[in-house]
Amino acid sequence: MTRLLAPTLALALAAPAAFAQSMEITHAEDRAGQIGSEDVFTGTVYVAPVFDPDMASVSAGEVTFMPGARSAWHTHPGGQKLVITHGTGWTQERGGEKITMQAGDVIWCPPDVEHWHGATATTSVTHYAIQEVVDGSAVEWGEHVTDEEYGG
Repeated sequence: MTRLLAPTLALALAAPAAFAQSMEITHAEDRAGQIGSEDVFTGTVYVAPVFDPDMASVSAGEVTFMPGARSAWHTHPGGQKLVITHGTGWTQERGGEKITMQAGDVIWCPPDVEHWHGATATTSVTHYAIQEVVDGSAVEWGEHVTDEEYGG
């Protein structure tokens, strides 16, 4: 019995080392961003990926909205967290009040709740948008937020 115990114990202790991984760093300059598509944004919006869904089925982007810029109405099948890092902006659920968001705020939007977010008319805003990918999709885009909805 002792003859089997020693090799088994040695394998059990060595196994974690065989599966050890190292940290991976993606430098900011290696994350190329782009101007957001007019199909889903109004105004000037810069979107830079933070990480792709290869990390636990979650994607994230750093999004900067210039004054007056905003997303279209949209939903997220797994919900979305917005971490506001700079500036002041607005967000709104369909049928709800427009809410001011500013640096330091964290906003949770539950799955399938239609909403939009963006800058105020006079200030820019930057946030991290973090959302779960469900069945290959992180967002379902709707129609553009009208000037009346945005200003109202």
